Amino acid sequence: MARSATIERKTQETDIRVRLELDGRGTSEIRSPVPFFDHMLTQIARHGFFDLEIAAQGDIEIDAHHTVEDVGICLGEAFKKALGDKRGIRRYGRGTAPMHEALASVILDFSGRPFLVYNVALPKAQVGNFEVELVEEFFTAFCNHSGANLHVNLAYGDNLHHIIEAVFKAFARALDEATQIDPRIEGVLSSKGTLE
Repeated sequence: MARSATIERKTQETDIRVRLELDGRGTSEIRSPVPFFDHMLTQIARHGFFDLEIAAQGDIEIDAHHTVEDVGICLGEAFKKALGDKRGIRRYGRGTAPMHEALASVILDFSGRPFLVYNVALPKAQVGNFEVELVEEFFTAFCNHSGANLHVNLAYGDNLHHIIEAVFKAFARALDEATQIDPRIEGVLSSKGTLE
């Protein structure tokens, strides 16, 4: 059974389409008006081994906030839909990734109860036309719409590009582990018998 999803969201601020294949090869086609964000979304596909297509338009003349947040919403919904009833998935995932001087780790749980812990202290600055505070907005939206409990921690780092890329690569690795089917799991990995 294919574990895939297509999500579309159109508002007065954005027009987003996400197509996700969980059991992919890491291919991606990402198009948004925020090139640095596209680069980070590509990391999710490549390092999580997901096939991912994202086409996003937004009111970038204001700023990138709505576009980044709404992509997070759609990607979260895509994971939730593609995982279905979550039968057989490992549920928990962890990833750690270095990027030059930066080291980040991400631990997640597809528990059905969204919560974000974000221990990444960054200055109010930009990488290209991307405001780095939008990284937290993206993960908040993802958690709220995927039902994931997500802990993002930066051990150390100086370069903003390296820090953010390490976070996204660690996130991808955690997603890969959590979404894998484990043949030892009967039903869902919960003593309650449900992940909601």
